Amino acid sequence: MTPIRLAIAGCTGRTGATILRLAATDPRFTIVAALTRTDDPQLGGDAGQAVGGSAIGVPISVDCRRPCDVLVEFTLPDGCRQWADWCAAHGVALVSGTTGLTEPHHAALRHAALRVPVLWAPNMSIGVNLLLKLVEQAAARLSDWDVEICETHHRHKVDAPSGTANALLQTICHARGCDPAQTAVHGRHGRCGPRRPGEIGVHALRMGEHVGHHVVTFAAGSESLRLSHQAHSRETFASGALHAAHWLVGRPLGLYGMADVLAETTP
Repeated sequence: MTPIRLAIAGCTGRTGATILRLAATDPRFTIVAALTRTDDPQLGGDAGQAVGGSAIGVPISVDCRRPCDVLVEFTLPDGCRQWADWCAAHGVALVSGTTGLTEPHHAALRHAALRVPVLWAPNMSIGVNLLLKLVEQAAARLSDWDVEICETHHRHKVDAPSGTANALLQTICHARGCDPAQTAVHGRHGRCGPRRPGEIGVHALRMGEHVGHHVVTFAAGSESLRLSHQAHSRETFASGALHAAHWLVGRPLGLYGMADVLAETTP
């Protein structure tokens, strides 16, 4: 089988570099572009060497000049919108794992999905996406139990709550038929009073170099149930992103998520 031509945007970031390192030795792919911002000090260097591997003959650049089949991007919200527009204009499938998106960014993804296949997920981990399914089932069955969501990430993360915590909140509210904006309580302080019926606590911890830890606790009067996922390495996100990229190429136009990938395949 001919390898898929892969471009990686945000290639020197924490997750992007891991994707690049794994893709460089993955026979399913050939890396045709390693993309970064204009002020990156690694601009112009060999992409393979930049992430601690062997040279691959692909310089780190700000634009993609070679034909490619799919672009994977882990950047910032405005970068996500830029690459969504670029993929739509050039007929390239897009896999995006950028979080902290607002409505204009989501609109750009939806617009791109009218012209190319697009997959966006706040977390590419296979385990996290199975966690979402389990949480959905628990929220529906335990509809009158209290729920708290707690997530822990590294000190450098710029958005809170995490995209995964928001996805967990959305999943619970969908299962219970309630509005996240009316239900979520983001942290508590002062004399906040007793817990309101149906509220969902959402808490973000930022410390050290934690890759990602999410815990959802359901509690009734005399028992509790805790569902959790901990990522021990960014390879869990990177391998999920590459699996999604391999799955996406050749799909019909549309906006997909990791649930679509998991419904058909297991990496």
